[in-house]
Amino acid sequence: MGQVVCGGAVLQCSFGVAPSSLMVLPTNRTTTTMPIANIMDNKPMINIMPFGMCNSLANPTVASATAAALGVLTPMPCIPVTAAPWAPGSPTVLAAHKPALNNSSKCMCNWGGVISITSPGQITIQVP
Repeated sequence: MGQVVCGGAVLQCSFGVAPSSLMVLPTNRTTTTMPIANIMDNKPMINIMPFGMCNSLANPTVASATAAALGVLTPMPCIPVTAAPWAPGSPTVLAAHKPALNNSSKCMCNWGGVISITSPGQITIQVP
């Protein structure tokens, strides 16, 4: 059994250098101490904040800076680009009529990074 994810959860991107926090708007109307997240809480700069610097060469700013440095990898500020929802989510628990987010869910950044949940923001509610 996994744990339900709520606002304030700690996220990490495989190409980011720093952790970030998940922001969940109170429109989901299901709360613990913070609003419970669902799989559609994937909006960059609204739900998913930057991870410090980005190391992915698929990111155009990193690729440009690396080319300007004659091929030496040059990290640039992270701007997450997440088009797809979190997957897989909880198959049986809904938050705002969508599958609730559990701590084993992942979200893909368009620059190749895998965003994972390192701390769900609460430890008392478990979901499948």
